Amino acid sequence: MRLSRRALLAATTAAASLTSTPPAAAKPHRFRTGFENLTASGYAQLSGQRTGIVTNPTGITRDVRHIVDVMHADPRVNLTAVFGPEHGFRGTAQAGGSEGRYDDPATGLPVYDTYLKSGRPLADVFTASGVDTVVFDIQDVGARFYTYIWTLYDCMEAAQLAGKRFVVLDRPNPVTGRAAQGPVLHKEFATFVGRQPISQAHGMTVAELAGLFNREFLTTPVSLETVRMTGWKRSEFYDTTALPWVPPSPNMPTADTALVYSGTCLFEGTNLSEGRGTTRPFELLGAEGIDGRWAAAVDELALPGVHFREAYFAPTFSKFQGRTIGGVQIHVHDRAAYDPVRTGIALLVTAKRVWSGFAWRSDNWIDKLTGSTQVRTAIDAGAGTDEVVNGWQEELAAFRAVRREYLLYR
Repeated sequence: MRLSRRALLAATTAAASLTSTPPAAAKPHRFRTGFENLTASGYAQLSGQRTGIVTNPTGITRDVRHIVDVMHADPRVNLTAVFGPEHGFRGTAQAGGSEGRYDDPATGLPVYDTYLKSGRPLADVFTASGVDTVVFDIQDVGARFYTYIWTLYDCMEAAQLAGKRFVVLDRPNPVTGRAAQGPVLHKEFATFVGRQPISQAHGMTVAELAGLFNREFLTTPVSLETVRMTGWKRSEFYDTTALPWVPPSPNMPTADTALVYSGTCLFEGTNLSEGRGTTRPFELLGAEGIDGRWAAAVDELALPGVHFREAYFAPTFSKFQGRTIGGVQIHVHDRAAYDPVRTGIALLVTAKRVWSGFAWRSDNWIDKLTGSTQVRTAIDAGAGTDEVVNGWQEELAAFRAVRREYLLYR
């Protein structure tokens, strides 16, 4: 029997209704950020306080409203100032820049610039603002050389000097809080990409870091309060939170970028491009004169959780601007098994072996990024990946023991 087109369509629709799985009902979010828990308490921690907040575009609610706009409109909180870090409060500045002092057009609130300020000069900013309590809410990415955690440190120190309370609203470490990895900073290499001796990938949240900073590194502790997250497990990546991702800085476009960043940012200390000026910064690496031998060499190491593809690209700014270069693209296929720091070292070792043009930056910036001379000198001496990584294990074990005391989530 021949069916009409209408009958065929009806039969197909009926069959689909029998075999397909109906969409699951939306589940309530079990996860809450520190800000969500603060608002649920009716801003109890800020009651009666003239409040200023250190934040940037990542300080958002689940429906992508900025928390400054939310707090400003809420009569339960007296928000009187905003403090902008590197890249600025609204995020208009590139790396190494800020927005300066201005009044926010959306709220009329005064915005103060904290970038490259610390100690007494930053304390004077807090004093001039007239606030009683300084709040911190910025999304970190889990790497020692990502500067927002040192903005946190500097602001804590300055708040203590200015006699202000300090409240940290916690957000998840997007690459999990499972473990600390990589070399530990030596104090003589302290800069804004590493103020204190923590590991290269710290495996902590900002509230946990605040506790560690306060008790281990500040000469005089600040009056500190943290508002924890609820529903977060240390093994969870960012996408399990159902929070939207807002780039914390212009070259951190996705949570995938954060996954590789604590290893491949080391290429900032070399003459190779770290992928700035492409749509995949820190996932694309390369230079003029590199060909497929690099991808083949690092792929042969069979590093867990990752593959490497021969790639060619032309950065629109930064190193090799407008020139086509060769290199690799990192493809993480098992993020639970992936070790970003070990992978970054393997990429450095193999790049130096297969490309005769390899060079460190003349200012030895690699030592600031890794925290000592150990990585650079070992690679220059011909060490392999395992030998380089073994060189920091004793110091890493000591840091892990200290870190354990400050973990808020089990």
